[in-house]
Amino acid sequence: MEHAQTENQAPKFSVGIDLGTTHCVLSYVDTANEDARVEVMPIPQLTAPGTVETRSQLGSFLYQPHEHEMDPSSRVLPWSSEPRALVGAIARNLGSKTPIRLVASAKSWLCHGGVNRRDAFLPAGSPEEVEKVSPLRATELYLEHLKDAWNHTHPHHPLAEQDVTITVPASFDPAARDLTAEAARNVGFVHLTLLEEPQAALYNWIDNSDDKWRDEVSVGDIVLVVDIGGGTTDLSLVEVTEDDGNLTLNRIAVGEHILLGGDNMDLALAYRLKMKLAQDGKELAPWQVQAMTHACRDAKEALLNDSELQSVPIVVPSRGSKLLGATLKTELTQEEVQQTLVDGFFPKVAVSEHPVQRNRGALTQMGLPYAQDAGITRHIAAFLSKQANAQGGDAAQAQDFNPFANMPGMPGGESAPAADFIKPTAILFNGGVLKSSLLAERLEETINEWLIDADTEMATRLTGVDLDLAVASGASYYGSVRRGQGVRIRGGIASSYYVGIESAMPAIPGMAPPMEALCVAPFGMEEGSSVEVPSQEFGLIIGQPVNFQFFGSTVRREDAAGTHLDHWGQDELEELPEIQVTLPVSEGRREGEVVPVTLASRVTELGTLYLEAIAADNGQKWHVEFDVREDSKNDLNEQE
Repeated sequence: MEHAQTENQAPKFSVGIDLGTTHCVLSYVDTANEDARVEVMPIPQLTAPGTVETRSQLGSFLYQPHEHEMDPSSRVLPWSSEPRALVGAIARNLGSKTPIRLVASAKSWLCHGGVNRRDAFLPAGSPEEVEKVSPLRATELYLEHLKDAWNHTHPHHPLAEQDVTITVPASFDPAARDLTAEAARNVGFVHLTLLEEPQAALYNWIDNSDDKWRDEVSVGDIVLVVDIGGGTTDLSLVEVTEDDGNLTLNRIAVGEHILLGGDNMDLALAYRLKMKLAQDGKELAPWQVQAMTHACRDAKEALLNDSELQSVPIVVPSRGSKLLGATLKTELTQEEVQQTLVDGFFPKVAVSEHPVQRNRGALTQMGLPYAQDAGITRHIAAFLSKQANAQGGDAAQAQDFNPFANMPGMPGGESAPAADFIKPTAILFNGGVLKSSLLAERLEETINEWLIDADTEMATRLTGVDLDLAVASGASYYGSVRRGQGVRIRGGIASSYYVGIESAMPAIPGMAPPMEALCVAPFGMEEGSSVEVPSQEFGLIIGQPVNFQFFGSTVRREDAAGTHLDHWGQDELEELPEIQVTLPVSEGRREGEVVPVTLASRVTELGTLYLEAIAADNGQKWHVEFDVREDSKNDLNEQE
């Protein structure tokens, strides 16, 4: 992934940015110094009105203050007397007291296809008088703060001139990747690369091992990377293979986008305290539960990191004495945290127990599509089972895949060893949640029990990463890898992508024409590459509104470009948001004309997908950008 450099000057620094759901981290390495190691940059930020401190993390929070809430002199940062936004520690602190003014989880909203991510609606559900921002804008404001902090510290090497790698969840689809890249470009980043977070964590492990990583893994090993952060659980599998006598790493599978992490845990603790107060006859309003959730986050971290600490006091805010008589106080105990988090989020289950999907209510609040099942171990079991055949070569056959093992009353169910899952030989943990040895050990024990039950050796736990800082550090190290220094994790796109083809058939009352699917980008297609899609010609309607339907699959790994599906299994293809566009009419064409076309596709260096329709008669081209942009005028670019 090479980028042109301005003024013929190569960037001095490779900068990595972990743009997390709850924290951002910036790391860097001096590419001109062969002996330089990756460093994490302390980030100056307001922690309280008038107080600036440096922290290794910038909280991914934005606070929208009341117009008279803060004096301008109390907002001053080292590089600005009038910062555009209150982000970081001060936002989290002020927002814990007034949650209706707090923007949180912007990253989760950024990848939510059910909303217009350019619309200003955050903080979600807040009153009209609170200023709103879009998920895209909130992301820009976090990146802008990081850029300003960097430029203040490195005035002769502005961030816009450095190589910047921003990490995204492995499960981000091309739309979410594109929006992340758009936010970065909007604040001036030029030499930009996106990297999957689990890969970044693995790169950091390699970097910290001082070339001894080859002693810890060998050919045929499967590394399961489990990244549990504030907002998401991100899963990846990396296979250790051999190429001309050298160990190589291939990312062979990624999990679905699971909105389940530390935020859910904080909410679970707050509701536990709400029930405890209700037993004493004290009912809380929703805004109080929201405020208490932020208090539970701090208390949770204290109790998980200090096993000798028995409890932490929690103060419930009130709006005047008439509401509750007085400010309420309660406490969160070590036992409550352990019971709620260990048993609730990391239950000991069999590998055949997968997340429970209940029927949804017909009407639901417009919120984030959180995972319905809080059991992280069940999600990991489902992932390992779904990817039973992900490993290449003969090793995959050794997995003894049994399609009946999860079906009640079928052979291979409860009575047989659970052999229908890919068996990791090593585990790498990442993410703030797994800093807790209590939670990490429970998760490791559960996975190893699955392996023991399947008569397989237990997995080795890979160590040597700072779970908060590994992703950013691995991202800056990746800049060196791209220059040919160190080992590269191969991967390509983590899903096969398909475009929907409407079947030609007579009209049947009450039935839409069935949809077929054409593979336009095969699994593992490398970023920066393109492929012609061999198939018959299709009719492309121009000059009138049309819908493009896309599908993705993480399990149909063998489908080549041009594979035509007229049916598929329930869990094989996932329907992605439609793109609604009107294709431009060029000279010599007429509105509503059906143009015979062939297809080609390209995966950009940032992992976004372009579909190209080529007219059979004169070679005229239309590009469909699969970035699911909400303003459809940008979806299609006609190219003569």
